[in-house]
Amino acid sequence: MRDYFSLLLPLWALLASILGYFFSPELTPFKNTLIPIIALIMFVMGLTITTQDLKTTFRKPQPLMIGVLLQFLLMPASAWLISTILGLPQEILIGMILVGSAPGGTSSNVLTYLAGGRVALSVSMTTVSTLASIILTPWITALYLQEVIHVDRSAMLISIAQMIIIPVLAGILIKARLPNLVSIALPILPKIAVLGIASAICLVVALNAGSVTSLGILVLCAVVLHNISGLAAGYALARAMGQDRITARTIAIEVGTQNSGMASALAVKHFSVLAAIPSALFSVIQNIIGTGLSGFWSSRPTSDQKAGNRLTNDS
Repeated sequence: MRDYFSLLLPLWALLASILGYFFSPELTPFKNTLIPIIALIMFVMGLTITTQDLKTTFRKPQPLMIGVLLQFLLMPASAWLISTILGLPQEILIGMILVGSAPGGTSSNVLTYLAGGRVALSVSMTTVSTLASIILTPWITALYLQEVIHVDRSAMLISIAQMIIIPVLAGILIKARLPNLVSIALPILPKIAVLGIASAICLVVALNAGSVTSLGILVLCAVVLHNISGLAAGYALARAMGQDRITARTIAIEVGTQNSGMASALAVKHFSVLAAIPSALFSVIQNIIGTGLSGFWSSRPTSDQKAGNRLTNDS
């Protein structure tokens, strides 16, 4: 049975943005709940990770490594280039780099499923990039922003460990120790993740309601370009590296879908609420564009997908 509530993530993201904008005074006092919300999302992600899926993917690690490398090489470079060309203010530049330096977002797994991609590969890339982010995100952020602002890499590393690594590992451990209990809760986990993502978006928009009005159009253009560049370059480079079309589609979605909630939390904690604007907009844009692209790809199956469908129908 299809989870229509989770599939409507772009709608919930848009509604959350509107709610955050119009109820900013009432929501602003909840600023400190942002990191716990992200931690909850990552805990849910840990509960859904199966070791069998990961083992299957790690037997052929090339697509996995290509996806993770493009994630941390392409997206930060694209964020810096777009910000420089558009002449974005310093705080927005910081936010763009944080989004670009973030690991893959959990919604990429849903988008990959909708596109008919390789879900196990998507889950593996999200997991590996999330674990790698504890070192790479602070390092990449400092690399691009060293001439703009001081970046406390140690403090960022601790924040990422608190809201990403510990919750994910806790979820994996609980799933391994209590598989029957987790299997009962499994149907509602995507809904919890969706509510968490929408709540994070709502809160970040509320914290930046005034700035969104003055900077909205310029930042929106930057975020749209950033997302599209990740999707397009991710697909093109994956194909250039010899990956088949299904795998290239999966890598493209993973590269173009960022953990913008994590970027928002890091921006608010270590920089400013203004630096969280790109993350909030990226959350909405990546799900709207991603859903549209997934629908387009699902209506145009590759030869491998058609062959799989014929085998299924013949059996």
